[in-house]
Amino acid sequence: YELGFAFSVFWQFIKAFRMLHFVNPCITVFGSARFKEDHPFYNAAREFGKRVSDLGLTVMTGGGPGIMEAANRGAFENGGMSVGCNIQLPFEQKPNKYMNKWMIFEHFFVRKVLLVKYSYAFIIMPGGFGTMDEFFETLTLVQTKMITQFPIVLFGKTYYTELWEYLEYIAQQGTINREDLSLVLLTDDIDEAMNHIQTYITRNYKLMNRKKRWWFFEKR
Repeated sequence: YELGFAFSVFWQFIKAFRMLHFVNPCITVFGSARFKEDHPFYNAAREFGKRVSDLGLTVMTGGGPGIMEAANRGAFENGGMSVGCNIQLPFEQKPNKYMNKWMIFEHFFVRKVLLVKYSYAFIIMPGGFGTMDEFFETLTLVQTKMITQFPIVLFGKTYYTELWEYLEYIAQQGTINREDLSLVLLTDDIDEAMNHIQTYITRNYKLMNRKKRWWFFEKR
């Protein structure tokens, strides 16, 4: 059983690597699957998708409805690249129609690896348990230098007020360093968020597309 499980995980990784290898560098947008089209957070995520595509970057999401759909939609309707890493769930999660490429995963941990691996910045929109899990895992990877110190935007000051106050509290208790809070930009301003991301990426990284190798049967 364990060997079969390990092989299925390996195969999911290989398929995902081949799908995403030639996608332009991504910005991942996390957020709730429950916000509808008329919600302000849906509209904000849609605008983020458009702005990311304006930078020539790919929008990556969890591939489902709500915030994920909105971010994918903003990029897709703007002519940009839009991709998703979906998950098999009994409810809420089905692929939205605004993606150029997507894959459905069986395991959350495999999906989360892919949501982080190809991204140069992370936008955390309001969400529930899944969004909190993704936010804190990404923040932990940056804090511990397991991944490069990419910018993390926490969008929605009112929504995240109590969470931010708790982060301040645990910094006071010494369980995190106060400098760790500087890893996150808390904002309500889309312009501020995008300027923060663009400035960081421009200063620190040269974004390059990978060349396909015919002997690996690689296709864009």
